[in-house]
Amino acid sequence: MKLTTTYLGLELTSPIIAGASPLGTDLDAVRRLEEAGIGAIVMHSLFEEQIARDQVKELLDRELPAENSAEAQSYFPELSEYRLGPEEYLDQVRRVKALVSCPVVGSLNGVTGAGWVDYAKQIQQAGADALELNVYYVAAGVGESSDAIEQRTLDIVKAVKGAVTIPVAVKLSPFFTSLKNFASRLEGAGADGLVLFNRFYQPDIDIERLEVTPSLRLSDSSELLLRLRWLALLSGQVKGSLALSGGVHTVQDVVKSVMAGAGVVQVVSALLRNGPGYAKELRTGLAAWLDEHEYESLAQARGSMNLEKSPNPEAFERANYMRVLNSWRA
Repeated sequence: MKLTTTYLGLELTSPIIAGASPLGTDLDAVRRLEEAGIGAIVMHSLFEEQIARDQVKELLDRELPAENSAEAQSYFPELSEYRLGPEEYLDQVRRVKALVSCPVVGSLNGVTGAGWVDYAKQIQQAGADALELNVYYVAAGVGESSDAIEQRTLDIVKAVKGAVTIPVAVKLSPFFTSLKNFASRLEGAGADGLVLFNRFYQPDIDIERLEVTPSLRLSDSSELLLRLRWLALLSGQVKGSLALSGGVHTVQDVVKSVMAGAGVVQVVSALLRNGPGYAKELRTGLAAWLDEHEYESLAQARGSMNLEKSPNPEAFERANYMRVLNSWRA
């Protein structure tokens, strides 16, 4: 079964790719992903805060006496809290690129333009085949308008695209007011593809210690549904590549994602749970499913259940909302 696909203009042997995760920091895990036939590897994200913290530290080292303490340092997490600092990140991109034959995608995570352009160029110089901009932002300010938030992202995309020649994908949240409109504007700004969606990790409250505590929960297949809906709505409407990220755990999840219109699926939690070799199970299972259902290639299945081609397109829109609510029986 032919599983080849194109993502961001890159030819991949499989639509199953490793999303940004700690696996990218472990060369043994990277080697095992390659052996399992992974289509591409997205490096873990280099955070804007890391870049800013590194720049502040460099400034302080040059201009402040050793015994002084700068209040500005406390605004950022300690560099030791990150897996790799900015320079180490670039070195890891070089090592991963030298180790594998599949495409390697760099990843930047932030919300302003600080440092993005410079490090985007350095990630390209380190050998990355493409770049993913992970726009993770919680709009907590009462004075922030949706227009301003969208424009900031568009400005970042334009700036990065003007600085690099490799393709650029934008990883989005599902919380934009008019996602299809924003997707079109991102393409106009130069984005080569979209990744749906990043996951917001929700903090918890410790009621005994009166502390807000971080909460990390791996995904499960239930998170796929939101992504399937928007993939189906966007597929055929945008020109660039579409990737699904979040909720892909089984062969059936992969098939659904492809049918909704995904060119690739990014897998993270399933690989963390089951190990890098699980990518081979997904790939083998996908090929067997397509063959069993008499598909000649992956391309034949792609987008076959999107809004334009679905036998029941109303299921993706408002009519289905009313139907579901009325379907409940005690």
